[in-house]
Amino acid sequence: MTKAFWRSPHFVLISAVGIVLFAYGGRQSLGMFLRPITESLNFMTTNAQGVLVQNFEPMSFATAIQVLIYGCAAPFVGAIADRWGPIKVLMVSGLIYAFGLFMMSQSTTEAGLVISIGFLMGIGSSGIALPMLLSIVGRVAPEEKRTFWLAVVVSGGTAGQMLIVPLSNWMIGQEGWVFATIVLATMALMVVPLTLCISHAASTELNKKDAQSLGQAIKEAGGHRGFWLLVMGFYVCGFQVQFINNHMENYLSGTVVGGAMAATAIALIGLFNMFGTQTAGVIGDKLRKKYILANLYMARSVIFLIFFIVPVSKVSVIIFACTVGFLWLATVPLTSGIVAQVFGPRYLATLYGVVFLSHQLGSFTSVWLGGIIRTQTGSYDYAWYMIIVAGFVAALLHWPIDDKPVARLAKEKEAAAS
Repeated sequence: MTKAFWRSPHFVLISAVGIVLFAYGGRQSLGMFLRPITESLNFMTTNAQGVLVQNFEPMSFATAIQVLIYGCAAPFVGAIADRWGPIKVLMVSGLIYAFGLFMMSQSTTEAGLVISIGFLMGIGSSGIALPMLLSIVGRVAPEEKRTFWLAVVVSGGTAGQMLIVPLSNWMIGQEGWVFATIVLATMALMVVPLTLCISHAASTELNKKDAQSLGQAIKEAGGHRGFWLLVMGFYVCGFQVQFINNHMENYLSGTVVGGAMAATAIALIGLFNMFGTQTAGVIGDKLRKKYILANLYMARSVIFLIFFIVPVSKVSVIIFACTVGFLWLATVPLTSGIVAQVFGPRYLATLYGVVFLSHQLGSFTSVWLGGIIRTQTGSYDYAWYMIIVAGFVAALLHWPIDDKPVARLAKEKEAAAS
């Protein structure tokens, strides 16, 4: 007997895409708030030349704290979900995330921004982020199409980036940053009904017991060299993309095209990433994911280098956004796909959460350093140098990864076949 659609894996996939759309779209909009909040709250400082300038460090630091907490909490939130189920985690996290956005709208000091953007949104984000949703979809997806299904979830995040970032920029221009933040907080509440949809459709699969314990899974991954190479490589992914997300508007505001062009760029990145991520998902189900990742990181750095050395114009920004967008989060289904391929999907929330922590450490570093470099030197040149070199390093780290399934998985498949 065929299952009703609302109890099928496809319905789980659609609901997960909806959650990541609202969650990721709101987070990726924070770069649009950097300059308006700095100007509105009159953050000023003296730079290295002794000149009084706008101080972008408070907002940059609050955002950096968010991505750090988001990443640090992800393995622990994943472990809670793997131990007691992901539905309660999704519900509570979604409410905390929405509350953090609302409190951001009420903040008037650096401490208020750190508490709302950094702590509340960071903790809330960790439970409705890609590690959690990829783990749910990874458990219900057909094995032969798993990487593609993971790519579809990631595409939901970039759809949020494509739609919500320009909307945020428009609302800031029309009604101010406080109004825009309250609207984003309201949109974030959509996580609750979408979580109930997942609970209804995937209750059997999510409650299934497994022979391997969570502790055994962590020990198994911890002793695997390839796992740690993935962890180091994914640091670079966060280091690169969050610099662009959080500092592109401010970078372009000092050029002939103006900061408003950043909203168009981020939206185009989101649009082309939808194609790039799903292409990576299709190819990743057919070719070795580690080689795709190595070439992807090299291509990113080449694009960054060209954009940096070519004079900035509207055409160069559009070309940059389209090309780098195609590679933007294509790393995510490939990286999580390797984790699921090597260790199985059962504890993907925890294991990918550890890998994702490295991503967020990279994000924290580039977001915070970007603000410091811009404030102290008056330009982003040194930050561009760092993200370009980092991509080539990441490419080298992926080549030696052992991506064969562990012996335990092979034995389980043999037992299932006999």
